[in-house]
Amino acid sequence: MATTSAGIAPPPPGELGLLMAGLHSEPHRVLGMHNGVVRTRHPSATAVRLLLASGASIQMENEGEGLFAAQVPDAPSDRQDGESAKGGGDVISIDGATDGAEEAPYRFEATLADGSTSVYDDPYRLWPTLGDLDLHLFGEGRHRRPWDVLGAHHRVHQGVSGTAFAVWAPGARSVRVVGDWNGWDGRTHPMRSMGSSGVWEIFVPGVVPGARYKYEIQSGSGGVMLKADPMARQCEKPPATASIVPGPSAHRWTDGEWLRRRADVPWPGRERMSIYELHVASWRRVPEEGNRPLTYRELAEQLPDYVERLGFTHVEMMPLAAHPFEGSWGYQVSSYYAASPRYGSADDLKALVDALHAKGIGVILDWVPAHFPKDEWALARFDGTALYEHEDPRQGEQMDWGTLVFNLGRHEVRNFLTGNALYWIEEFHIDGLRVDAVASMLYLDYSRRQGEWVPNRFGGRENLEAVEFIRELNEVVPANCPGAITIAEESTAWPAVSRPTWLGGLGFSFKWNMGWMHDTLRYFSKESIHRRWHHNDLTFGLLYAFTENFVLPLSHDEVVHGKGSLLAKMPGDYWQQLANLRALYAWMWAHPGKKLLFMGGELAQGAEWNHAGSLDWHLLDQPGHRGMQSLVADLNHLSAEAPSLWREDFESEGFRWIDAADSDSNVISFMRFADGENRAAPGGKLACVANLSPVVRYGYRIGLPSAGTWKELLNTDASAYGGSGVGNMGSVVSEPVPWHGFEASAELTLPPLAVLWFVPSVGT
Repeated sequence: MATTSAGIAPPPPGELGLLMAGLHSEPHRVLGMHNGVVRTRHPSATAVRLLLASGASIQMENEGEGLFAAQVPDAPSDRQDGESAKGGGDVISIDGATDGAEEAPYRFEATLADGSTSVYDDPYRLWPTLGDLDLHLFGEGRHRRPWDVLGAHHRVHQGVSGTAFAVWAPGARSVRVVGDWNGWDGRTHPMRSMGSSGVWEIFVPGVVPGARYKYEIQSGSGGVMLKADPMARQCEKPPATASIVPGPSAHRWTDGEWLRRRADVPWPGRERMSIYELHVASWRRVPEEGNRPLTYRELAEQLPDYVERLGFTHVEMMPLAAHPFEGSWGYQVSSYYAASPRYGSADDLKALVDALHAKGIGVILDWVPAHFPKDEWALARFDGTALYEHEDPRQGEQMDWGTLVFNLGRHEVRNFLTGNALYWIEEFHIDGLRVDAVASMLYLDYSRRQGEWVPNRFGGRENLEAVEFIRELNEVVPANCPGAITIAEESTAWPAVSRPTWLGGLGFSFKWNMGWMHDTLRYFSKESIHRRWHHNDLTFGLLYAFTENFVLPLSHDEVVHGKGSLLAKMPGDYWQQLANLRALYAWMWAHPGKKLLFMGGELAQGAEWNHAGSLDWHLLDQPGHRGMQSLVADLNHLSAEAPSLWREDFESEGFRWIDAADSDSNVISFMRFADGENRAAPGGKLACVANLSPVVRYGYRIGLPSAGTWKELLNTDASAYGGSGVGNMGSVVSEPVPWHGFEASAELTLPPLAVLWFVPSVGT
């Protein structure tokens, strides 16, 4: 073999040129020790010395462009690529750390242009940090913890303390990791390709938690891109976009009993569920400090007590994965594995979840697997190809939102997303995921005109890959996280969304009932004189109420984009608006289905939601708004004592109309029943009567299941809520007079624009 003028053997022909051009897919074949020659690249160094474990040192030859080489006396001559040096038994300890493997047989001392020196270990003498099984499972889409092997991980590897980097970029010609430690110079740390897996890997000694980094990717077409890590578990606060090497979590969970109870619930559909939907940034702000949002830690001090006092069982947080544009409310995610740094660290978010669990409150997180933004530093054309998205814009772009659609036909993309679902549940103890925009995933022609979409292999409009992914997701989550739930925001008539996959369903635990929401709000927005013509808006939902496991949502979507607040949707003067809103809530809480109310609804907020401001907490100084908050709390606490309102939410046996036909009077009534023995218990039967006209109706007779005293459990016209105080003096007596198909009946006084709940007194 030819040698240099200093007697140093060159690398195999062509390899050096590829390395220097930044195109070598296996830089470990050139750098490190090979056939007794050690090479390192340090572009900012003027000189480099090789420090041997024996204490000797060798001045390395500068081969140009920051490449330095030295011949090591008596070094092994038949080295394998990437094999670490085994030099005669003497080693150099790196930071005193060891994992039981050998330690460094040599190090480098670089002299910089300013005369300073630095000592560093050689990343190119080390073995890969992820194995064949990890790569195989990821390639098949079956790795259940991909965040453990991809991304950045600070650890001790072969006795060396540093950070392992691994990224999936199969279309890249080369990948380099750049960051604070190497001056963001891609020449310093080129990564090696792990064969056909498409994964690139390197372990960089000395890189510590808190270091910023990105991947410098050269595409097959020659372009060079600087990309944030798709698997980053920490990132910079926007508008900065670098990924950050995370440190070990310091949070110590205290919710073990909560998780055990969650896992022991046979079926959450038979439990009470009342969800408070929350946008973290705009729940409450700090006006004294520039109107900034609360941090996760500050929320942990305030939110759990508030939600407990109002009686909600769950908090649903709008997306908290890192996102660049605050105005997207989190629905355009750039870093799926990183908690938004706007409000604190990952440990801070864990503390918030822990605090909610301590109060017996479950945590649901909005999750967005349907689409992602086009930011050039993030997932879009990550390795120069349509990697996470489809190449064809008829499949790969979501025109309505200006985003890209995940290519769910790729195993690795599906694994990225299923792994992400498990990540939030396992690492942050999230109790459930509300999956956003499911309809856009299911239909290839979603919001597309003819010719703007590609049919499936059978010529249909169904996205078969998305269906397969969703079913896999809804099998993986309960199998790995007992008791965790998934909720679909799905607005079409796709069948069996919340039915098990083994019955042909999509497997979600619950589905948002968007039809109920639209019909109900349409009815309540009408002046009372017109409501008789819209009576079926309140009754139609019961034709399909038990076909799915429905959540009744009054969500953020109904109070933005010019739709006005819930209060503003109500007709009439100010008093009537408040009365209508109170009636809407009591109607909703009595209706079959789990409940969801967006924050601010409990305040009867008059203004449309503003994501950049705070809720109008000052409204609580006014009796009508304070009364609304009290009503919402009572709806939750009273329903907790009435299993009829939730035990049979998804079974027709739990519901019966009393009178659904009195449209001329704007009066509608029904019964709710608990199952079996619960039916005879207190709260096992409940009558709901709504007078949705602005006049008092005296002597209004309704049928009831039994004679005796029935307690007026709730009256939304009570003066404590800001109403007029019309009612039934706390109870009515049902007589053995058949009515409405029941064996007994009672005459009621129906307050204006109000809903009443009645339960039988003990012994009735």
